[in-house]
Amino acid sequence: MLLKRNFALRSMIPFPPSFLLGLTLEIKHCFRALCCKGPPPPRPEYDLVCIGLSGSGKTSLLSQLCSESAENIVSTTGFSIKAVPFQNAILNVKELGGADNIRKYWSRYYQGSQGVIFVLDSASSEDDLETARNELHSALQHPQLCTLPFLILANHQDKPAARSVQEIKKYFELEPLARGKRWILKPCSLDDMEAVKDSFSLLINLLEERDFEPSRM
Repeated sequence: MLLKRNFALRSMIPFPPSFLLGLTLEIKHCFRALCCKGPPPPRPEYDLVCIGLSGSGKTSLLSQLCSESAENIVSTTGFSIKAVPFQNAILNVKELGGADNIRKYWSRYYQGSQGVIFVLDSASSEDDLETARNELHSALQHPQLCTLPFLILANHQDKPAARSVQEIKKYFELEPLARGKRWILKPCSLDDMEAVKDSFSLLINLLEERDFEPSRM
């Protein structure tokens, strides 16, 4: 009877105690690796200024990047600030209104900026395109912005009258004016937000490069 009872107990424990102990420790180790590794490192934040004429689409682009409802989008009359999240950074974007009576005050809001987003309507009238050209030239040469990375978005590429990026580059004289500066010119529209995100990722790369630049004495 004793032999039968010992045999029954052994049949209930198919693995030796040392194996079970090792298995328990391995489970604890995996649990700690998955659940107790601590929070991920914080994403860097950059303060940007976003400028462009009224109707260029600044507010709509930023709202889409923040996953806001398109029904509640209202053109910016003064300025607004949005925290635009990306996988490797958070962009605190100060958007300035583009009306005639507001543009003369843009420079008051440039201080503290680490990068610039300039949005233009690539399908606008010749007069508006000339005004946008002059405003971009002023921004590129402004003392508080001239050393910063620029992302220039040729918006409304989905419209039939939209000018190509090459036409915009030539008309805005970007090659001679911005030589030696860090700038990106990209086409965009609300119909292709993935391309817009890719353009912002390029800007983030420029911002990160600026972080690692050696300080000048």
